[in-house]
Amino acid sequence: MKLRLLLTFLCISILHTAIVAQVAAGRPKPGTVTQVAKFKPPAVKTYLGKNFDTAQVQLDEATQLVGLPLRVTDSKNNVYTVSSYQFLYKKKSVIENEQSGKKEIAFTTVSSLFKVTPLPDLWKNNITESLQKDEELYFFDVIVQDKLSRRFFAPELKIRVK
Repeated sequence: MKLRLLLTFLCISILHTAIVAQVAAGRPKPGTVTQVAKFKPPAVKTYLGKNFDTAQVQLDEATQLVGLPLRVTDSKNNVYTVSSYQFLYKKKSVIENEQSGKKEIAFTTVSSLFKVTPLPDLWKNNITESLQKDEELYFFDVIVQDKLSRRFFAPELKIRVK
């Protein structure tokens, strides 16, 4: 019985030493500092057609822009892959004021997260069929990826229909 207990204790000690040694081998030694190179994203612009930043366009041009892909480039014309973005459509509609009975202009918004560009056909069709003056197309939270798979935010883009 004592021999069995002694062998069990010996086996557990050996296994414990082997496990601790393997775990310690994968860790850096205490006091060592690992340096990670900081990534400074390049200055980029977000385009839809030739428009960037905040643009005002005519209705017919806005209708064409809805079907175009979102593009992000830097000053050297390097193109970055768009990973995802949020799109908001500020839609103008007419409602009737219940108290006065008069018609008033109201704006509603629809928004969603997208991982493909251009917008899906359902969104393109709905927007182009109803697009009108004073509405807005707004691309924000644009995340792009460079050739080294580093992700960063690109500037937002707001297009207003005049």
